[in-house]
Parts: sequence; C-alpha cells; structure tokens
Amino acid sequence: MVTGYIVPGRGVPVLDRVAGKRQPAGWQHGSRWGLLLRGWWSAAAAERSGRPSARVPERLPWPGAGRFDRAGRKHVHIVVMGCGRVGSSIAHALEDSGHSVAVIDQDPEAFRKLRSGFKGIKVTGIGFDRDVLTEAGIERADAFAAVSSGDNSNVIAARVARESFGVQRVVARIYDPRRASVYQRLGIPTVATVAWTADQMLRRLIPEGAESLWRDPTGAVVLAEVAYSDDWIGQKVCDLEQAARARIAYISRLGEAMVPGPNLVVQEGDVVHVIATEKDITEIARVFAAPGPGQAGH
Repeated sequence: MVTGYIVPGRGVPVLDRVAGKRQPAGWQHGSRWGLLLRGWWSAAAAERSGRPSARVPERLPWPGAGRFDRAGRKHVHIVVMGCGRVGSSIAHALEDSGHSVAVIDQDPEAFRKLRSGFKGIKVTGIGFDRDVLTEAGIERADAFAAVSSGDNSNVIAARVARESFGVQRVVARIYDPRRASVYQRLGIPTVATVAWTADQMLRRLIPEGAESLWRDPTGAVVLAEVAYSDDWIGQKVCDLEQAARARIAYISRLGEAMVPGPNLVVQEGDVVHVIATEKDITEIARVFAAPGPGQAGH
C-alpha cells in the first residue's frame, strides 16, 4: 500500500520507458508501485514542460459523437474509474442519458454491480495505467471520474487523464479532507467524501443557516438549502415565501423533489431549497429561523 505524498520531480526515480532511457534497478513495470511512478511521471513531465505530454494522442471521435438528447445536450464518452456503489451509479446514470461509458476496476467481480443490460466498456486493471486508460477509450473521452477507494489512485488517475491524454473535465473523489484541499490547489477538482458526509449529517442533526448548493458564474445568484424553524411546519409554503420575500425553488420530501404549488404545506422533514441573490440569502435564513410565522418578517 502506498501512503503519504509523492511530489513529481523531487527525489522520485522516474524514467521515460517509452523514450528508451535506461531504468534503475528494481523498476517493475507490472507492480503497483511501478505503475504509480509511471503515472506521476506522465503528469510531472507535462507540468515541467508547461505543455501537454508529447504522447498526448489526437482526440478521437467515438461512434455516438455528434448526437444530442431531447434537451439538446451533446452525447459524449466518459471514463469512470472504480466500480463500487458510486461508480456503478454514475455509469448507469450516464448511460441512461445516452452517453458512452467505460468503467475501470482492478477487481473483475466489481462489475457485478453493473446491471445486466449495461452496454458500456468494462476494463479490468489499474485506473492510472496508460494502457488500461487507452483500452477504456480515454483518447476520445470528454470527461473522467476517479471514484475508487484510494485517494492516491484517484488523484493520480485524474492527473494522468488530464495532463497526459488532454481530458479537460476530470474529478476525483477524496476521503481525506486535508488532501482534498491540497489537490484542489493543484487544479484537480475533488469531492471530499468524508467532509461532505459529515456536513450533511450535521445539517440534519442541527439544521441552521443556509448552505449554498449552486451559484451562477457571476456569483450573484445562488441555490441554497435553508433551515427553518419548526414553527413553520403546518404553514403554507407561499406564506414562508411571502414572509422572507424569497422564492422557494423546490422542496425535498421523503427523498423526492417537488415544485411547491399555492396550497403546499410545510411538513416535518421537508428540505427547503431557495433561489435568491447572494446578498439576500443571509436575511432569508434569518426569517426562516424566526420563532414563528407571526413574528417573521423584515
């Protein structure tokens, strides 16, 4: 098991196998450590040169290229590393949307999590190995998701996909929130599983304030989950909107989302999502947290 941080170009004995340079004793191409170093070398070489690796292949089209769904979204090829519950769910959702999907996992038994009718590519191997990525169609991929159980493997695979194969849209799942912040500074978009889960659990245990879920590119408009006082339970959603002078985009109830109508009543357990300007969200959260409808207002 590889632990700690590996910094490209600093004491890591990585040589270019493809260029025919001599390799140091003990270098094992088939080992996990050897593949790890090869992956880091690919990313480091591109980073040092300031340009993509010379081996970045030409972006190749996939058979479904140019197709669009009913909503006008373009169909693309996406590679998913890791076929656990998250990876298989992502693969199914992408396939249902009409996209081409390839799934990579070291354990061939992991592919049993995919439904029997899954039509995507299944590749057994280490997700940051160039040959494995090529077999998964990374050369024509528009996006790459690394959601295996290993933080190091995920971030290395994301860097190899982006810096060696030119995939611009990459994301890596990270369990250690301390590493997540480091990788974000390196330019690797990450989802810190532990931090996000802990935050969501705390918000359910002690709901307060507003949590921004989305914001427009200018940062002026946000979609936020806003906690509310128990005194609003049993009141009409439109009364809550009027008191806060806000627009409730939707409510999540028992795992299902619904757009509120004029007669919808707030029920216990409802999760309220508000669309508003950034400057107003604090005041809206204050009104939602007011002791009761009779006292709510500006």
